[in-house]
Amino acid sequence: MLTVFVPKERAGGETRVAITPAAVKSLVKRNIQVRIEAGAGRGAHCVDADYEGAGAGLVADGDIDAAWSEADMVLKVDSPSLDEVAKLREGAVLISFLDPYRNHDLVALLRDRKVSSLAMELIPRISRAQSMDALSSQASIAGYKAALLVAANLDKYCPLLMTAAGTIKPARVVVMGAGVAGLQAVATAKRLGAIVEVSDIRPAVKEEVESLGGTFIELPMKESGEGEGGYARQVSGDFLKKQQAIVAEHVRQADAVITTALVPGKPAPRLVTEQMVKDMREGAVIVDLAVAQGGNCELSEKDQEVVRHGVLIIGPSNLPATMPLDASTVYGRNLVALVQLLVDKEGQLTIDLDDEVIAGALLTHDGTVHHKPTAEAMGEGDATGQGVGEESGKEAGA
Repeated sequence: MLTVFVPKERAGGETRVAITPAAVKSLVKRNIQVRIEAGAGRGAHCVDADYEGAGAGLVADGDIDAAWSEADMVLKVDSPSLDEVAKLREGAVLISFLDPYRNHDLVALLRDRKVSSLAMELIPRISRAQSMDALSSQASIAGYKAALLVAANLDKYCPLLMTAAGTIKPARVVVMGAGVAGLQAVATAKRLGAIVEVSDIRPAVKEEVESLGGTFIELPMKESGEGEGGYARQVSGDFLKKQQAIVAEHVRQADAVITTALVPGKPAPRLVTEQMVKDMREGAVIVDLAVAQGGNCELSEKDQEVVRHGVLIIGPSNLPATMPLDASTVYGRNLVALVQLLVDKEGQLTIDLDDEVIAGALLTHDGTVHHKPTAEAMGEGDATGQGVGEESGKEAGA
């Protein structure tokens, strides 16, 4: 019987767990033995007794090393440490967010230990893989919480109010990036009653923005930022400067800005300059969801709240961890859908390299770096895998 191990997340501030008790039930029905480290779900308010009731076996502190080395498959949220990877047996499968573009030491160790690793951030954005798209499930939470952070920290109401003391004008919010996180931020800010304007380098997202009640900021230039699969792609520096010039006036009039623009493997594009911050009114708020990759705002600091030129700049790197129950629930469903693609109803594991979802998410396999862009970045030009989204953008919050 295939054995799956779910360890406790040990990264600072991480409250999520890879699978919830409900997800355990789905795996057990697949003839999979599930073992979970005792207390792994505590941060997400999933108790050990519920895991046991769902059919999982608990792993005590003294048995953790053995659980790693005996597992056929390990499911995680954040990247494992090098010490954890060193415990995996040859041929084991690891599924997690792995940050392959920056975590080359980890990728090299996974390769050398002949671990088959699937990176959740590499799941192709195709209709067939929507149920496995953890970037989207986590980015949606990030966008929602970003809008709430704006509302909680602004010095004014979000909605228009007609009061006995006169009319209160609604807050003006500019959202930069209309991916999953950005669109959820738009929807949430609109529900709070704000006037929302949206900047994006992909003209195709205009209809989505307007369907949520936002106003799309037109960029009348010939160059498009539309990439494969509907993602944003990296654009020229000249295009970025022209975009900033157009958006700057909207930012100047805004009470709040939410930025979400990311490009895999590259620093986050700088969309909000220090001069733009200076031009905003005192008391305005910026929430930078791209801070983990350097930030869209020139003045943001990772996991810090700073005031610059009278503007509060918030740089949360892991907003999904502030909603651990629902974040873990949807992430667990993403994992179950992927595992069901890898494991048949009899519990037999097969890594089908002809399957576009598996091939797209596969980072290392059989002693090689399978993901072409990562292999090239590591100087391994003989990679056999495909490059999913090497020109594509992704939403923040994953």
